[in-house]
Amino acid sequence: MDQIQAMRVFARVVESGTFTLAATTLQLPKASVTKHVQALEDRLRVKLLNRTTRRVTVTTDGAAYYDRAVRLLSDFDELEASMSQVRATPRGRLRVDVGTSIARMLIIPQLASFQARYPDIQIDLGVTDRTVDLIADNVDCVIRGGELSDQSLVARRVGNLEFLTMASPAYLQRHGTPQHPRDLENGHNSVIFFSPVAQRRYPLEFQQNGEIVEIANPSTLAVNEANAYTSSLLAGQGVGQITSYQAREYLQSGELVQILPEWTQPLLPVYVVYPPNSHLSAKVRAFVDWVVEIFAADPLLQCK
Repeated sequence: MDQIQAMRVFARVVESGTFTLAATTLQLPKASVTKHVQALEDRLRVKLLNRTTRRVTVTTDGAAYYDRAVRLLSDFDELEASMSQVRATPRGRLRVDVGTSIARMLIIPQLASFQARYPDIQIDLGVTDRTVDLIADNVDCVIRGGELSDQSLVARRVGNLEFLTMASPAYLQRHGTPQHPRDLENGHNSVIFFSPVAQRRYPLEFQQNGEIVEIANPSTLAVNEANAYTSSLLAGQGVGQITSYQAREYLQSGELVQILPEWTQPLLPVYVVYPPNSHLSAKVRAFVDWVVEIFAADPLLQCK
């Protein structure tokens, strides 16, 4: 038995849900697919799949084997690529984790261009604003804003984000337009971010000519996800700060209004981050280079 081939066949059956679809995508006879899986089960002496007339489901042992097999197959493909000319055409499964607003507004809308360029790379795209442990979570690379705390990771700076102070026209009609950040402490509501991991709420921050003002209260709403934060401002929940990249469409439509434009906030650096052992990976390098391209193409992502 070709164990590597059997693992590939088994993984495809799990992902497809049927032997027939797996056989079609692998361009193999259905009997061959069945034979590979049976041989693998005989070798391991465990049942990997539950078979019915309509669908195949994975057993508990099968699920555990699948998770390890996918990692091993990915490592095997990467090893072959690193030792051959395949480096020119990267391939394999790539696990990427991206913040919610960058995923929605930048990565997903343009992902087809990456897939057209690298059709042999399969992407598992995680979308979350929480902190990801690249090693424990088996992630190849992440795109994140903010300075890095883990110096053991490799980071490439791809851009900077500018923040604007925003509110909806309906909110400003009810509460008036503040002329100074301190005005937000009386008769206004602030929408702020909170981190359940750090157990911290982040105040609105304003800078002008060396003066720094932080406004944390009154805050009637704190959220921990970027798209929900923007939705809160659109719903008239209060005054908040979002990036100029996020704000662009709402400024054009008039759904949000910029206030206190003379008060700024420090630029937020954006990095692509990956473990040091991934620096020779053709698929990681291809994705990082592509991210650099799409960030460089938009001036709002390259604020100075």
